[in-house]
Amino acid sequence: MPRFVLLLIASVLMSGCAHSRPPSARVYVIAEDAGGVGSSLGTGGSGFRDCDAEQNTCFSDCWNADPLPYPHTKRDGWLHEHCTRKCRELYIECERSNEKKSGELKFSRADEAVEWIKNHKAEVALGTVVIIAGTAFVVTTGGFGSLILAPLAL
Repeated sequence: MPRFVLLLIASVLMSGCAHSRPPSARVYVIAEDAGGVGSSLGTGGSGFRDCDAEQNTCFSDCWNADPLPYPHTKRDGWLHEHCTRKCRELYIECERSNEKKSGELKFSRADEAVEWIKNHKAEVALGTVVIIAGTAFVVTTGGFGSLILAPLAL
């Protein structure tokens, strides 16, 4: 009798519960065309600011400013340090902004996720991680330019 109970418990534990299974690791097609993805985020589809380019532009503008910022009177090491410090702060703010945009989206069902992304394409960036019932997916493009939700690890 004790063996039977142990076998019964083991078989129940190994089979698991059908309700709690995560979705299968399959690809979900969101749209046939990936156009418009990330367009409300300001950088033509990627959804993220180019922090390196912004920092370079900031430094160039600071270094070539006319007149030079007070108390600087010539382009020397002190001005270089001033511009570096000023533009580093801009770079850090830019990176923090990008981190906020790349947050995870969480859904309990795949159809909810697909429908939400279809309706909010302009707010989603390529590479956004989407969690569906504990399984990680990523928003990406397919071979023919379609927008898909693919498993993060195949």
